[in-house]
Amino acid sequence: MAPKTVRLTMAQALVRYLCNQSTEVDGHKLPLFAGVFAIFGHGNVTCLSEALEAVQDQLPTWRGQNEQSMALAAIGFAKSRRRRQIMVAASSIGPGAANMVTAAGVAHANRLPVLLLAGDTFANRLPDPVLQQVEHYGNPTTTVNDCFKAVSRYWDRITLPEQIITSLPQAVAAMLDPADCGPAFIGLCQDTQEVAFDYPLAFFEPTNWSIPRPRADRRRVQEAVELLRSARKPLIISGGGVRYSLAEESVARFALDHGIPLVETIAGKGAVTHHHPAHAGPIGIIGSTSANALAAEADVILAIGTRLQDFTTGSWTAFSPEARFISVNTARWDATKHRALAVVGDALETVAEVEQELGDWKAPVGWTAKARVLFSEWDALLDGYKKANGAATPTYAQVVEVVNRGAKDDDMLVAAAGGIPGEVTKGWRVKNPNTFDCEFGFSCMGYEISAGWGHAMAMNGRGTPIVMIGDGTYMMMNSDIYSTVLSGHKMIVVVCDNSGFAVINRLQNFKGVPGFNNLLEDCRVKAPFPVDFVKHAESMGALARSCKNLAELQEAMIWAQGTDRTTLITIVTDAFAWVPGDADWDVGVPEVSERKSVQEARESQLAIRSKQRVGI
Repeated sequence: MAPKTVRLTMAQALVRYLCNQSTEVDGHKLPLFAGVFAIFGHGNVTCLSEALEAVQDQLPTWRGQNEQSMALAAIGFAKSRRRRQIMVAASSIGPGAANMVTAAGVAHANRLPVLLLAGDTFANRLPDPVLQQVEHYGNPTTTVNDCFKAVSRYWDRITLPEQIITSLPQAVAAMLDPADCGPAFIGLCQDTQEVAFDYPLAFFEPTNWSIPRPRADRRRVQEAVELLRSARKPLIISGGGVRYSLAEESVARFALDHGIPLVETIAGKGAVTHHHPAHAGPIGIIGSTSANALAAEADVILAIGTRLQDFTTGSWTAFSPEARFISVNTARWDATKHRALAVVGDALETVAEVEQELGDWKAPVGWTAKARVLFSEWDALLDGYKKANGAATPTYAQVVEVVNRGAKDDDMLVAAAGGIPGEVTKGWRVKNPNTFDCEFGFSCMGYEISAGWGHAMAMNGRGTPIVMIGDGTYMMMNSDIYSTVLSGHKMIVVVCDNSGFAVINRLQNFKGVPGFNNLLEDCRVKAPFPVDFVKHAESMGALARSCKNLAELQEAMIWAQGTDRTTLITIVTDAFAWVPGDADWDVGVPEVSERKSVQEARESQLAIRSKQRVGI
């Protein structure tokens, strides 16, 4: 009888398992795990690297410059592939692992899959304490890797080689479950990685995974239809879940057929193009006047695939207290927020079922017409902010307009933190669906350039990632410019240099505190001076150009589109001129202060809180 087992080290078996998992993307069968980002050190270099080296042509390994940034690149890749393909991020033990915790938070908040493999201390404890091991006197099982428990959807530590037989399928299932999607973390004890075990061959049988599409309860669908039929001013909020369900066309058609204005969350922006006839703009704190005006009047809100975070809801001040919510979501937790009628199910399937039951019902013509007028007025308002204002220093709005105009239809806009998210969410006019990535679930400074690398890998020449980033965030994490030059994955990086953390300075000032420790001129420094971003980028092998004005920026965008590698453009940008928002945000303001400006801000904040919907 032929042997039904194969003897492999735990690390070799893990890698073989990864190589035998596949998925379908746009009708094509592809590896589920498209590659590995890795920085090797003690805890993974002697065993895991040995296994990965042997399959590098099948499962490519890419060397990152920082453990956090390579995990962020994996997240950008997952976003670009809309959660249908996964990258692995592998680190050594100790600080290498801890560096990935922030990235795990990004993936967890944004419901995105990434497999994190970190070295761990010895399972047998004989050499303890090993280099980089933290020791908890009352619990010797605690290691740095326990930090990941708060930011992982699935967490495990492998202390015996046979444990991966049950652990790995569970990790994959969690990452592909639309209701539970997020990062999976597995700690690999370094002595366990070396141990050989007779693994059943069945464990390595090729497996083709698909994303499940859970159907909603029929009664809830019927209740949703009845509630929609009662609406005089219905509104659709399209979230990131619409994109991950591949439901963009279905939701847009549903909105158009029934005359329901469609507004988008930050994660949902890009499900439709800017000029789609049902589109009424982005909603919330960094949203449009059109969407927020509609939200204030709406009597029934159909929220599809959104977790309804505070930037979407204006800290729950954007809606009438009497408004009713229908929440379509695969996650029960998200669907049941704020007393919503929870319709727990896949967006694509649920919208189809609601459509069938709703028949030829349409929203009142006047409401639909009002949405179009409001959106037209918003468009005109945007145009006004983007026109030259005579100032010597360009505004964010003007820079966004030039970059947007210079972007090709399939280019991917990438942003995350600082002043950029508000400006691109409001002002970036999406040309093709799914070409916009503003990471604002975690608003992680440092995401942008690393995610651009991941997007470039996933896009594979179908358009170019355009990373818009502030100088403050650029200084925090920029090393993947070098990664993209090394690997041949081009992106365009646009640095808006306003000499500090300008948008948080804006919030600080708005709440009554004078500028302090945000703009360089307000920091404890000998003398503020500008960073030469061009020289810095060129030192990493990129091409770069500095622009003095908008005309030079326009020329630079044309030039950047034709270069053969990652290209950086930098332009000084006004730190005090912003496209205004009209939604409220609840933040902490001191209850007592000797400053009159703070006292006034406190009163304003209490007024905001008085408008909040009571929810759970």
